[in-house]
Amino acid sequence: MGKLIWVVCAVLVVAGCGVLAPDQPVAPAPGSPSRAEVTALLDTVRVVASRPRPGGYERGCKAGQGCVFGPAWTDDTDAPGGHDGCDTRNNVLAAQLRDVVTRGRCVVVEGMLTDPYTGTDITFRKAEGGRVQIDHVYPLAAAWDLGAARWTRELRLRFANDLSVNLLATGASNNQAKGDSTPGGWLPPARANHCFYAAKYLTVAVDYDLPITAADNAVLHDIARDCP
Repeated sequence: MGKLIWVVCAVLVVAGCGVLAPDQPVAPAPGSPSRAEVTALLDTVRVVASRPRPGGYERGCKAGQGCVFGPAWTDDTDAPGGHDGCDTRNNVLAAQLRDVVTRGRCVVVEGMLTDPYTGTDITFRKAEGGRVQIDHVYPLAAAWDLGAARWTRELRLRFANDLSVNLLATGASNNQAKGDSTPGGWLPPARANHCFYAAKYLTVAVDYDLPITAADNAVLHDIARDCP
């Protein structure tokens, strides 16, 4: 699937109209993937009953740790942007922020992010870099449990650094709230962006032949019904 282009839909609160209740429909953000696109992905992806817990997941790369997805944001990978002399985090920031200011060729020091999970703008400054984090749309721990434990190390490094499909810059609170949850346990706070997230998650799953759980499948089908 080509790159999904989207524009975040602002939440309109009109005087006298009040605020939408949680169960009221919310229009998908302009540029959201269509119901047909999301449904086609759902028809393709593998579905398993539940998430297994094989153990052995160690993200850390200190002495004695498993480092199963390689050093964080390594450039030493065949993922898009790999071996270009810039680390993956800076590549993501450069690609997904606007009004970007860099130091040298690689280091992003300023920019503006429209958060894909909330639709709000976040000013990025390197001195406060922790405000913007890089999310693995299909979480690394979930990928490990659902098949990546059997992958080669090279494929795991590619997956962890694949900015073309699996990485999104987002606010720290969203990234931390999501953790290693899959769609059955977490969705973006902005309901207008659910179609985007559903298609993004499914694209990663299909591209890497990772399954979704039955709970994920139910949630994503519900989302698809409201896509344009």
